Amino acid sequence: MIRKNAGRMIAAAMLVSSAALLLGGCGSSSKGEYAGQTLHVYNWGEYTGENQIADFEALTGAKVIMDNFESNEQMYIKVANGDSFDVLVPSDYMIERLKQEDLLQPIDKSKIPNMDQLSDEVLGFPYDPDNEYSVPYFWGTVGIVYDKTKVSEEDLAREGFNIFLDEKYKGDIYLYDSERDSFMMALKALGYSMNTKDENELNEAYEWLLQCVRTMEPEIVTDEIIDNMAQGRKALGLIYSGDAAYVMSENEDMGYYLPESGTNVWSDGMVIPKNAQNVALAHEYINFICDYDAALDNSETVGYTSPNADVMKDLSSEGGEYYGINAYIPRSGYEKDEVFTYDEATRKVIAELWSKVKVAASNA
Repeated sequence: MIRKNAGRMIAAAMLVSSAALLLGGCGSSSKGEYAGQTLHVYNWGEYTGENQIADFEALTGAKVIMDNFESNEQMYIKVANGDSFDVLVPSDYMIERLKQEDLLQPIDKSKIPNMDQLSDEVLGFPYDPDNEYSVPYFWGTVGIVYDKTKVSEEDLAREGFNIFLDEKYKGDIYLYDSERDSFMMALKALGYSMNTKDENELNEAYEWLLQCVRTMEPEIVTDEIIDNMAQGRKALGLIYSGDAAYVMSENEDMGYYLPESGTNVWSDGMVIPKNAQNVALAHEYINFICDYDAALDNSETVGYTSPNADVMKDLSSEGGEYYGINAYIPRSGYEKDEVFTYDEATRKVIAELWSKVKVAASNA
């Protein structure tokens, strides 16, 4: 899942001045301590603030090498094979997997004082309840992006995710090419937990998805949904909240809906792998990302919700970049929403069944 926001671009001439401001405000060590060192970061594509790397390099004197991955699984393969990075930014369930396989080292929170700036709502998720191994980077939900001129809000409220089976919208929907979130949608539509291990419930979700692809003529996409929905090319689709925030900022006819049956509340976090070569600089980077200025740059550029409490408040308040856009503020405290947990046997089952769904879609 590549996150992106093609929103406002900040002039390159501002890089030096913003970095100078950061030098006095991050609570970081002096520039000389890290001068000439290198930090290797492995992150999602298009998931960093416009000024993030330049500002951190100006702050520390270090060089940042940023490699990008397109899926948690792609990232996992490299880490499991011994490739060395100093900081990774995996998703919730993958953090749990990396913990289980002893591929992470604990975070030294004494070196991350800026964690105090983070919202309590994004701390203590089940995959890392004490944030012993991870520090939040972005968070959000998965919901339905819809064209308010085409889709009835009464249909959304009545049907929830089952709207993807409503033949009124046949040929006018996007599914997201994510096995986990597609099964989440089907399981929630059926009233089940998205973390179920029950074989019968997983098979029911499989049949639900088969019905969708055989009767609704969906287009199965990944990030194409962002620009396509911003241009109103279909009536509705499954989408990540940060992408929905961008779509809504580009097209006032677009809305974002979270079904009452519940959905996936996700979080991507910064972690330090066991074989990291520069642990001290990794902590410095994580602390930098938590600070208001860096968090603001990240969230304004990318469009996903910042874990920094003041950034989240400022961007969603009047005058903020995402004022009036409900997709920017994740729903929290709703009992039917869940965070993904990791179970290897269930992962394999879902992967196999999703492959069959895609074959059925191609033959429909």
